[in-house]
Amino acid sequence: PASSPASMFPRPSPRSCDTFVALPPAAAGGRVVFGKNSDRPADEVQEIVHVPAAAHPPGAALECTYIKIEQVEKTHAVVLSRPSWLWGAEMGANEHGVCIGNEAVWGREEICDDEALLGMDLVRFGQR
Repeated sequence: PASSPASMFPRPSPRSCDTFVALPPAAAGGRVVFGKNSDRPADEVQEIVHVPAAAHPPGAALECTYIKIEQVEKTHAVVLSRPSWLWGAEMGANEHGVCIGNEAVWGREEICDDEALLGMDLVRFGQR
């Protein structure tokens, strides 16, 4: 069978994210520009979601990706890019212009098997 140029070269596995920020005077009009790509698998759905600002009752629980924690009293509106299967986010911005992106850090320490907050959960917390 004939092979296509795409089939002759194996698709590389994602290895890292890249994030940039441009501040004035490098960004026109006194604006701040934030950008980030994702090293998630190519076939994983990335959703763009808007979460409105909200007030929460005392003692409310927040269901994160793997664990529940106590919810804060007030959260800000955010726009997030996130894998569809988790609560956290790869990147996003809140109504006050706070932008955050998740970056993988490759270390030598052993990974713990306990369920805990993910780095992507922390990205979402930072904007709420």
